[in-house]
Amino acid sequence: MSTSSVQTIHFQPRNKIYPRWVHGRFNRWRIACVLLTQLFFYGVPWLQINERPAMLFDLAHSKFYVFGLVLLPQDFVYLMALLLVSAFGLFVWTAIGGRLWCGYACPQTVYTQLFLWLEHLSEGDRSARIKLDRAPWGLAKLARKGLKHSLWLALSLWTGITFVAYFTPLSELLPGLASFSLGPWDSFWIGLYALATYGNAGWLREQVCQHMCPYSRFQSAMFDDNTLIISYDAARGEPRGPRAIGQDPKLLGLGECVSCTLCVQVCPTGIDIREGLQYECIACTACIDACDQVMDQVGYPRGLIRYTTANELAQQPQRLSGWQQLRRPHVALFSVALLLVLGLSAYTLSTRQPLKANLVRERNTLARELADGSTENLYRLQLQNTAEQNRRYQLRVTGLPGLHAEIDQAQTLELAGTESREFVVRVKTATPPGPGAHPVLFQLTAADDPAVHISESATFFGR
Repeated sequence: MSTSSVQTIHFQPRNKIYPRWVHGRFNRWRIACVLLTQLFFYGVPWLQINERPAMLFDLAHSKFYVFGLVLLPQDFVYLMALLLVSAFGLFVWTAIGGRLWCGYACPQTVYTQLFLWLEHLSEGDRSARIKLDRAPWGLAKLARKGLKHSLWLALSLWTGITFVAYFTPLSELLPGLASFSLGPWDSFWIGLYALATYGNAGWLREQVCQHMCPYSRFQSAMFDDNTLIISYDAARGEPRGPRAIGQDPKLLGLGECVSCTLCVQVCPTGIDIREGLQYECIACTACIDACDQVMDQVGYPRGLIRYTTANELAQQPQRLSGWQQLRRPHVALFSVALLLVLGLSAYTLSTRQPLKANLVRERNTLARELADGSTENLYRLQLQNTAEQNRRYQLRVTGLPGLHAEIDQAQTLELAGTESREFVVRVKTATPPGPGAHPVLFQLTAADDPAVHISESATFFGR
């Protein structure tokens, strides 16, 4: 009788990463992207359009306000279009320029960068943070750690409040927070989003990119030898080694890499870019800025670590131009899909009427003959004004001679902005149409804008 062996799996403890502060041209671009994305995120809930937030997802009333455009649940197709545009846009960008989204605009990267700035402000640069963590606990360490986590929690809480402000206007949210009378759902989502921000950006950081984000796993499927990636030029840099400033590396039998390891110290995921392309690389370009500064100091040309392609590193034909990049098969495929979705979305939005109508016949009565000999049919007309301004509509029914429409309890169809109402419509004809069903057409036109009009088909029954 054989016994099966049990294999024990040992997990290595996580080594905390202390990214070094870096300056440079790419860092300035990264700062600009962080500021622009967060200016949009934190600023939009304060913008007002037609006395409403510029962007508000009113789930309670199933209305979504997007910069003056009112969308309803039946407009779900536009959300699908937005997701498709985002996906295909990301695919095109990745196939051409690698993981620029990860390095510059991904929320995980952006908030990790914000938290690192606060950490740098409260605890100092890399060496100071390492020294602080190794020091025994005392009042000075407790004060610095307390300041850092207080700043993190404050930013996380305001991020959670801003997130909920896209669903509950700030005019309702802030007074509720001030008086501690906020509803349970708003409180729950503020707390959950704040906790997620604090945990992901403050504690997990690079682990989210390495182990939780699926994009890092499949992004290589969109790469080819002409995709721009951050790479170390081994032909220039190897063999690496330290040397005095001013010495000719060729006389020493060395390459241009001075083994300063700054490219590793500034990396937020802790990888060594000199070991080749790795899925943990988020293309933040910090290693390029750090290496360029060292090259300037030792008097070597910049670009030992740079944006380049596998073909260029292998001394193949020169980098493709913009048009040649777009002609690559998978880039062309993604681009065509992106343009198709954008074109269809733009066309449907431009022809979209800010009016929804649902017309049904009165079920209890098909048709009835009135005392004056005319024939009458009853209909229920559900109207929804999807514009922000109040509107009055004119109704006209065609298809049979002498048709006349009357609205119960109102002479005109008037709706406030984004209002939805039901009307009972009496359609009469003095000329008997004969027995059976006859097609008729309901035409609705806005009194203030004839371009706003819709038509609904119906059936008129004769006796």
